[in-house]
Amino acid sequence: MRGAVDGLSSPHPLGRHLPALYQEDGFAQRLMSAFDQVLAPVFSVLDNFDAYIDPTLTAEDFLAWLAGWLGVDLDETWPLERRRALVLQAAELYRRRGTVSGLREQLEIVTGSTVEVVDSGGVAWSRTSGAELPGAAPVSVTVRITAGDASALDMTRVELAVSAAKPAHVPHRIELVTP
Repeated sequence: MRGAVDGLSSPHPLGRHLPALYQEDGFAQRLMSAFDQVLAPVFSVLDNFDAYIDPTLTAEDFLAWLAGWLGVDLDETWPLERRRALVLQAAELYRRRGTVSGLREQLEIVTGSTVEVVDSGGVAWSRTSGAELPGAAPVSVTVRITAGDASALDMTRVELAVSAAKPAHVPHRIELVTP
């Protein structure tokens, strides 16, 4: 929650916009300075709005709000840089949702590990009419996560991330690989 900030002055003091009669009235100026104190953070936020919506610059507490605005579920136990990276790449990840590269990149952010995604190839196509269908049956996705410390991974969160990012009709399997 943003509020009054000690020492922050308004760039547009209201008292100087009063008629001349009130500009010399101490009570009117003190009253207007109270409004200035309340409005100063508003002006500051508006002047720095681009920093608020940039995940690499925004305050940590505002990052969670920004993530919610984008529909991203952040794990508060993650390091700040990983949370910032996920929010920063959210739009691109949503654009490529359901693709091998999109799933791999999202899981690399979620796990902080190297991820390999192998699909059965059932989404490939051929320029030759009547050609044999590409890929192998049955359709499936295998996710291999190379993690130095497998116990540090929240497999429930990984499972949910895979289920949400892959095509709904495609079964998947997650394999942990130790280097």
